[in-house]
Amino acid sequence: MNGNKFLIDTNILLYLTGKKIDVRDLPKGEFCISFVTELEILSYPSLLPEEEKKLKKLLSEIPIIDINKEIKERTIEFRRKYNLKLPDAIIAATAFILGTTLITNDKGFSIIKEIQIRSVDL
Repeated sequence: MNGNKFLIDTNILLYLTGKKIDVRDLPKGEFCISFVTELEILSYPSLLPEEEKKLKKLLSEIPIIDINKEIKERTIEFRRKYNLKLPDAIIAATAFILGTTLITNDKGFSIIKEIQIRSVDL
């Protein structure tokens, strides 16, 4: 590994599974996701059984980061400071605590000065 670590946001996983992007479009490095992304992606009401199976396989190959005390504290700080939705605050806090770059195409994260963000061309 080249030492680069990335937290993948929900929209990027959707792009991967929907074949809007390919894994080769992602930067080289180690990847993980927040438990929030797991919950968001598996709870879509229109998710078909075939899609759910593919997603669960993909999720089994990526480390999923659960919440801990440090992430909770930073979530509260980010939510208050930037008026974020709770899921976004958790994802941003997770990226901050892990020291990873957040891969997302959600422009809402751009206001958070404490984290590094990288987008993916569609």
